[in-house]
Amino acid sequence: MMDSPVPPSPSHRPAEPPAEPRVRRRDRHGRGMRGPVAPPQVPLSASRADTFRDLVLDSVERLERRWPQLADVDFLVMEVPPPVPGETVPLGGAVPAEKGEPARVVVYRRPVEIRSKSRDERALLVHEVVVEQVAELLGLSPESVDPRYGQD
Repeated sequence: MMDSPVPPSPSHRPAEPPAEPRVRRRDRHGRGMRGPVAPPQVPLSASRADTFRDLVLDSVERLERRWPQLADVDFLVMEVPPPVPGETVPLGGAVPAEKGEPARVVVYRRPVEIRSKSRDERALLVHEVVVEQVAELLGLSPESVDPRYGQD
């Protein structure tokens, strides 16, 4: 064989153990490794879904102080309502208890988020939706469920 810059074909190479996979590092352009997203003492920010769920829970806790029977109601957060042709998109819904199933109140996250501009406005709208659905379940007016309904 002559010395040539072309490597020998695979049939002429000596048997080598397979190379171990290389560990890829995120060190682009020699700037060093990336650090953590946040220091350990700082909590990571909550997702929009988590924040929305907290708004619903705050509203429910406020109402449960006045209406203890709401402890038997399931409060759910869903992304979007099921499609119903020809109707406006609901912000929430209520399903009365039946055959051993507890009553349910559903708040639809995406329609509420789309209709509100700020976190404060979203909190007010979530509370109004929860009050309206609880009023429907209890057969009362929203004003009797929460006297501050509609005043904000």
